[in-house]
Amino acid sequence: MRRSTARTYAASAAALAALITPVPAAQADGTGSTAAAATVIEKVPYAMDSSNQAAWWTPVATYKGRGQYTYFAFNEPGSTAATHRPAIARRDPDGVWSRLPLLDKNGAQAEFPDDNGHNQSSVARDGSGRLHVFASMHADAWRYFRTEAPGGDVTDHAGELPDQGVGITYPIVTTAPNGDLYLAARVGAGADRRPGKLYRWDNAASRWSVVTTFADALNRSVYPDDLMVDAAGRVHLLYEWAKAPATAFRHQLSYLRYDPSTGAFADSAGAAVTTPVTPATSDVIQDLTAGEEWSIDNAYTGPAVQSAKLTLDGSSPKVAYRYRSTESSGNFRVYYAYPSGSSWVSKTVYAGGQTAAALGITWDATDTKRVYYVASSGTDRVFAATQAADGTWTSQSAAPGVSADRLAVRQDSDGNDVLYLPDTAHNSLYYGRR
Repeated sequence: MRRSTARTYAASAAALAALITPVPAAQADGTGSTAAAATVIEKVPYAMDSSNQAAWWTPVATYKGRGQYTYFAFNEPGSTAATHRPAIARRDPDGVWSRLPLLDKNGAQAEFPDDNGHNQSSVARDGSGRLHVFASMHADAWRYFRTEAPGGDVTDHAGELPDQGVGITYPIVTTAPNGDLYLAARVGAGADRRPGKLYRWDNAASRWSVVTTFADALNRSVYPDDLMVDAAGRVHLLYEWAKAPATAFRHQLSYLRYDPSTGAFADSAGAAVTTPVTPATSDVIQDLTAGEEWSIDNAYTGPAVQSAKLTLDGSSPKVAYRYRSTESSGNFRVYYAYPSGSSWVSKTVYAGGQTAAALGITWDATDTKRVYYVASSGTDRVFAATQAADGTWTSQSAAPGVSADRLAVRQDSDGNDVLYLPDTAHNSLYYGRR
């Protein structure tokens, strides 16, 4: 393992200090402000490439050993301004960072073309301590890297995946309680359809397999957003639909649940679902609204979904998403949604101005939900919104003093929200915990 002995708190006395400066923040109507919660912020001690920006990704993994370990998959600068080199930054419980480059078949660090919003990495740690990284794919063959054992080099294992030679995009990955992994991705590069598929890593057998094509329809493309596994081992999937072949604006944000013990799929009410689902048979969270059109025009200004993230309250899904309606003045507002009976209820979290695509959502043992979003401008860009008993959402800065413009969030086993905070303007990545 390549290991840095530099401690971030040695580099800056403020790096590990809790930041509690009150900062302005908008409520759902864009007018409120509160003091920021105590947040630990550290600058990751490795240069980040400006291409390290996405909304669909799962670039954070955590592990509880003798303390909490954190793994950040990210893009380092490449040999040219148009390329990047993927790596993992590992944070030990004592605050020491280690850098793990992703190595190609020749033993050199892998390098790929920049493609913002597509060529970013997702990471997970299996039950045997092996790290799995899916990197830099936009309708490309698998780019998959893994350690053979805890602490080993992260090397190319792309040939072990099913569906060889098929274009892969938007790989998202998570760890199940039994140590298996589940991976969702858009598969194929057809002009008339691009389905979503679910894969499983059998940790005991050290083998990947296809679970199923979970979503597919003619003239439609699937955009995976997030997946999580509950304590009973059931896999919860979040995804969007778009007009094929591809577009920046999507529709009909949807949910699906898979039970490995039975092989059955279900909607949020527990009703059986036959896969692959279509837009007509999906459990739709945000349906089409007035003026919404299926379009592949990236200049489309009508109603649309653009990103979403998932958390679980036990086995119940809770969702944060961005939606632009005819009433939102061209802005993507932030919403919170939860299932109620056979339908979904949506509440406005933030409507104070334009937001960037990245989101996060967590739920803790005190029944407190937090929705993270990124404002499109301002000194402090990343905010966390919480809901009061009367239903009011109030936002506060989640990264005071850090001009991060992208976001990813994962909750560790101690209940902390671990924040992944890229500042693309300054080629810097920050670690946060709150």
